Amino acid sequence: MFWLKKAIAFCLMPFTAGLGLIIFGVILSYRKQWPRLGRTLIVAGVLILGISSHRQVGLLLLQPLEQQYPAIPEFSAGDTLPTTLAACRYIVVLGGGHADVALLPATSKLSPYALARVVEGVRLARLLPEAKIITTGPGYPGLQTHAEILAQAATSLGLDPSRLEQTDHGRDTENEALALQKLIGDRPFALVTSAWHMPRAIALMRKAGLHPLACPADFHAKDNDRFTWSEWLWGLDGLENSTWAIYERLGYQWARVRGRIDD
Repeated sequence: MFWLKKAIAFCLMPFTAGLGLIIFGVILSYRKQWPRLGRTLIVAGVLILGISSHRQVGLLLLQPLEQQYPAIPEFSAGDTLPTTLAACRYIVVLGGGHADVALLPATSKLSPYALARVVEGVRLARLLPEAKIITTGPGYPGLQTHAEILAQAATSLGLDPSRLEQTDHGRDTENEALALQKLIGDRPFALVTSAWHMPRAIALMRKAGLHPLACPADFHAKDNDRFTWSEWLWGLDGLENSTWAIYERLGYQWARVRGRIDD
């Protein structure tokens, strides 16, 4: 079921869907029976790629997800922390992928999403000196788990290794929530993940009986304070934002249909 879910989601992403329609359309356009259908599919594929790659479309799709939970602001030494944050004795950093390249340091093995998450986790750990960081994520047999790579990155960023715990029992956020329930129970904790992933993560955690405080990182849908023409052009970042927005909405609805998320 896990890999079937991933395969279906992959096929529904803008780049895969658009490119697939173009290729299928080209094939049909050379067949005498369906040349018009082939041309229609080519146009549809080009439109999907063109629309989803526009930066304003990516912002429009991703911002509603990222704006649901505000970032934890900067605090100076001696500042009084919000009560909800000060009550957290755990900081959970959800995984975001890494490369198994032995010669690279942990911070370079991590994907940009995972690196942004662990950096935010370390920042929060400095605000909460008594809190432990829990890193999550499995790995392939014989290789380091993602939780281990995240923990190594946190250590290289100055965190005391004694403050780190790891869990590698979940291949996705839903299973991570179940694993965390056994570790944390009903105690409040700071949940760190990408801002666009936070709504689904929070919903899954609450359904599992957990009490997370949203501490989003890795914001992508950011408007500049000054106008720039480049924000109205096309780019890979626009396609990436559109892709994550669609992926998260599909994941949320899939969890909702299966009763893993409450409305």
